[in-house]
Order: sequence, then C-alpha cells, then structure tokens
Amino acid sequence: MSTAQQSSLSVGQLFGLAGKTALVTGGSSGLGFIMAETLLRAGVRVVIASRKQEKCDQALAQLQPLGDCRAIAADVTRADDRQRLCDDLRQHFEGLGLSILVNNAGANWGARIEEYPDDAFAKVMATNVNAVFSLTRDLLPLLEQAASAADPARVINIGSMDGLQVPIVQRVPTFAYSASKAALHHLTHTLAVDLGPRQITVNAVAPGFFQSRMTDYVLREFGDDIAADSPMGRAGEPEEIAGVLVYLASRAGAYTNGAVIPVDGGTHVSKGTRPWMTDA
Repeated sequence: MSTAQQSSLSVGQLFGLAGKTALVTGGSSGLGFIMAETLLRAGVRVVIASRKQEKCDQALAQLQPLGDCRAIAADVTRADDRQRLCDDLRQHFEGLGLSILVNNAGANWGARIEEYPDDAFAKVMATNVNAVFSLTRDLLPLLEQAASAADPARVINIGSMDGLQVPIVQRVPTFAYSASKAALHHLTHTLAVDLGPRQITVNAVAPGFFQSRMTDYVLREFGDDIAADSPMGRAGEPEEIAGVLVYLASRAGAYTNGAVIPVDGGTHVSKGTRPWMTDA
C-alpha cells in the first residue's frame, strides 16, 4: 500500500470535518442540539435554526463557546422564513457554500383516529416532509457551491424508526408522524438519485429513542416498554447518534447515497421481548 493510500485511510482523514459549514434545523433542542454540538466540536461552522427566538438564544449560549455558531429563528414551513434563512447563510458562509444540511426540524401529534384533526395531520406532514423538500431545493445553490467530486455536499434527513415499523410503545396513535417519516425516507431515495450527479449525497438516519429533554416524558412513562422492545434493552446515548452523523458528513461516508440508516438498537426488526429469552 502506498503512503498516499495509508494517509487517506487514517482516522483523521476519514472522519475529519474541520473547515466545513453546516445548517441544522431544529437545532435548539433534542437530537438537533446534540448534532449541532457534535459538528462544532469537530471544527465545523454551524448555523442552527428553530422556530422560537428564546430557544435559539438558550441553545446559542451553550453552543457558542464550542466554536463558530449562529442561531436563526425561522419556521422552515414558511417560504418567507426559508428565504431569510438562505440569505443569512449566503452572507455568513460567503464564498464557502453549505457543506452539510441536516434536516432535523420535526413535528408530532398523537390522538385516537376518531379524534385526529385534519389540521394536525397537515401540520405534521408540512413540517416533516414538505419543508424538507422545500428547504433542500432552496439551498441547492449553496450546496452545489460547496460540492466536489472528491467531497460531495451532504443532505442528512432525520427520519425515524417509526417510519420503518408501526410504533406501539407510546400507546397513543401517531398516524401522521409515522406516515411522514416513511415518506421522508422515500423522499431521501428520490433526492439521492436526482442530486447525486450534482455531487450532493442525500441520506437519512432513522433514530429510535434517545436520551434528551424532548424524550424525558416518554422515557419516564414508558421506559420499561422501550427497553423491552429493543434487542439491546435500552434507549440510545448521544454519542451513538453523533457517530452516524460524523460518518455521513465525512470522507468515510462520501460514497454512501440514498441510504436510510436505523440507529435504534435493532428495535425496527424486533417485536419485543420473546418469552423464551427471559428467566420468567
């Protein structure tokens, strides 16, 4: 093996992200905050977007000491907010383009079918599917500016294990959420085919339950059920979603395109605890 090949296979070369630029939507809390922190610690210049200015300010106070971070209050379901966000990114990343787009902003609604309102279904679909398509489309000039054959720009959509299976743990039907995440996974496939020739890869991560402020209630109320439903018997830890993000955004993931990667401890292939696998 040549010295050049050895260098390209070094961990630093494979997983290094320093100097890249990123936008993380829904970056003020939950998995979005974890991913923004991960990118900042890796030397990426990061912009987070979230609907509420107060949450942006709170997140920025924690993230800014880690690196070059900016927070913008924007509702990605609104065309005028998306335009303002694109304009701000163009100025903030002048001459660099956008290396990494993490479409993480999401919405959910739970109710029995008889009580499930049309406007709630529409809101979840608008946030989890429509806005992902629209924002990716609107940011194509910046993504293409940062893209090259050796180092494509990356679009990373945050789906869900609930888009791979019918969720059962929370006992409250989330019809729109499950449908939207399944649609997002397929949108990932179609975007990957269209944008791959333009040196932009599009992949999705399908997380299970992770420890975060957003899941505190669910884990507190249904923690035992979540553990029983996973072959690994637990929820995920922050570094376990961070690792997949780094892989997809780095040289190591440059040839991965159109993939939906479950990060759920195997829950999407499990039907819960088997009686013959317990001591009872």
